Amino acid sequence: MFAIGDYVLNQKTGHLGKVVGYGHQINNSVSIVTLKVLVAESANSQKREYVVEDRISAWNRWSVA
Repeated sequence: MFAIGDYVLNQKTGHLGKVVGYGHQINNSVSIVTLKVLVAESANSQKREYVVEDRISAWNRWSVA
């Protein structure tokens, strides 16, 4: 399980960001836990931030060590 503030990497999309919350999705009457992650991206020296939500199983803890 991830804690708010942990840094995570999405295995499929490559998004890297900080956990800001949890959510859920309903798929075929089954509730699936999701993570809400604040992703920061810089393009042409303009900084953009947005929230990405995906299944918790799609994320790995990320560390620089």
